[in-house]
Amino acid sequence: MRGGSVTAAADDLVVTQPSVSAAIASLGRELGCDLFERAGRGVRPTAAGVAFEPYAADVIGLLGQGRQAAHEATAAAARSLRIAAVTTAAESFVPALMRAFAAEHPDVELTLDVGNRQEVLERVLGHSADVAVSGTPPTDERLMAEPLMNNATVCITAPDDPLCGSGPVDASALAARAWLLREPGSGTRLLNERYLAEHGVSPKFLTLGSNGAIKQAARAGLGISLLSRVTVEAELASGLLGELRLEDQPADRPWFVLRSVVGPVREVVEAFVAFVRP
Repeated sequence: MRGGSVTAAADDLVVTQPSVSAAIASLGRELGCDLFERAGRGVRPTAAGVAFEPYAADVIGLLGQGRQAAHEATAAAARSLRIAAVTTAAESFVPALMRAFAAEHPDVELTLDVGNRQEVLERVLGHSADVAVSGTPPTDERLMAEPLMNNATVCITAPDDPLCGSGPVDASALAARAWLLREPGSGTRLLNERYLAEHGVSPKFLTLGSNGAIKQAARAGLGISLLSRVTVEAELASGLLGELRLEDQPADRPWFVLRSVVGPVREVVEAFVAFVRP
């Protein structure tokens, strides 16, 4: 109950408060446990409620997919594919991928939602997106991940950084630098944090809300960051950004195309996954 109260839930659903209370009580009796408990003037989920929530989200999402499938069965031309992509992928290769797919499937209506890794995974798990593109594979068994293409990493800095072109740089030599990070939930942030933890480096952090902001901050000499090479190729080639060659460079990691394994797979989803498969 995201609103934290029965009244808020009733308002969201446009029903009466007693209807929501009765539905909660009925579900609790059917399951044989309480899903919510009092918390001040509101309610909060019990441990059973927290455990039950992802399954309820699956059911709600699948009902929406079922409604869409029924509509598509009566109007085959009105097919649609909802794609979610992490910011880095959406700002680089995903639009071209969508254009190529649309050229072969002109009857499919494509939409693209952009967010960080956590937001993208939640969209697929909640069935508000049919497929997703992400750089870090999920551990949730409800998602299937297939490699899409290579995803090389580069350490960016200001173009006049004295360490540019000086040979491989040890991570410890960068401990005094500020590191530019994306917001929590971002796969790019996770990549930077893992690299620093693996090398025992604890620098100052500057959190920025987008890859574009990180590139501008690095260009201005405010810090350094690990980013996907595909998102900075133009700036590196034009000299707007510099590259630090790391002694222990993070291994390349593939991009992945994700989809839910819960419920039937729509034909258009299978067609897209087959199209992008290497």
